[in-house]
Amino acid sequence: MNGEIKEARKIWLHVALFVATFGTTTAAGAWQTGVDLLLNPQDITTGLPFSITLMSILLVHEMGHYLTSSYYGVQASLPYFIPGPPFLGTFGAFIKMQSQMPDRKSLFDIGAAGPLAGLALSIPAVIVGLHLEPPPETGPEIFLGPSFLFMFLVKMAFGFLPEGGFSLHPIAAAGWVGLFVTAMNLLPAGQLDGGHVMYALFGRRYIWVSRLTVVVLLALALTVWPGWLVWGILILFVMGVRHPPPLDPDTPLDPKRKFVGWFLLATLVVTFIPVPFSIQELERGEERRPPPKGAEQLRRTRGREVFDERATELGSILHDHHAPSGRAFHL
Repeated sequence: MNGEIKEARKIWLHVALFVATFGTTTAAGAWQTGVDLLLNPQDITTGLPFSITLMSILLVHEMGHYLTSSYYGVQASLPYFIPGPPFLGTFGAFIKMQSQMPDRKSLFDIGAAGPLAGLALSIPAVIVGLHLEPPPETGPEIFLGPSFLFMFLVKMAFGFLPEGGFSLHPIAAAGWVGLFVTAMNLLPAGQLDGGHVMYALFGRRYIWVSRLTVVVLLALALTVWPGWLVWGILILFVMGVRHPPPLDPDTPLDPKRKFVGWFLLATLVVTFIPVPFSIQELERGEERRPPPKGAEQLRRTRGREVFDERATELGSILHDHHAPSGRAFHL
């Protein structure tokens, strides 16, 4: 009886966290469209495109782990969703492994299932969102860094890479977050998804890859983006750089799984962003820079989006400054 009560409480915890995170991501999506929820709480529904897309990506990612764990008889918890800051609404989700992995093959499959599932949904979300008109801009701007994969998808959608920048529709922004989450999970350290994959590939030698990852993150924190310090500390002092071995730590992977493992490493490279995002609120009285004239100005007509190519101050081909009242995700 007590066991059933505890199990019911655990399920309700997962449900409560899911509902809370759905609420915070919906609020984040509404905030991106310029809604002041204190003044107009009924307009929170404008955040649903972002929330539904992002929550679907996270859910598919975690259920990939959960279902694969179930297939191999590895006990795992249901996903824990984590509410997050106003501009994203979530810190992601995770599941807890509650029993030891049988061998390197099951370890690899469980670790790889989440990123592959999330990637399969994030890419279509980006492609669809890039063809939708972004919302009007009101408030602070959030500048998103472009990954190689995102730039490739932009070129596929528009036929070129804008030299200035543009706002993102919430669905495209949710796809960007999905790709970013994929990259973070594929970091080859600790018990992250990338850690599972790398241990399955390299066995006990994996520890050196994990240590090198932490060193690289700390170096990036000192030279590129301070936020990597948080990730480095989490891996070093919370997760640990080591990985518990499976029951059979010696049987190597077959060629097919080795190929997928290297593919996931390549995925990390093309989705990793040295400076993921920054928030900027223009000073009072600062004016919009006039858009360029002539050939530099690009207009997509016939009901499609309108983008202006402008000079950039941040050095990225997908960063730009907009109006002083701009609140949106920008690239």
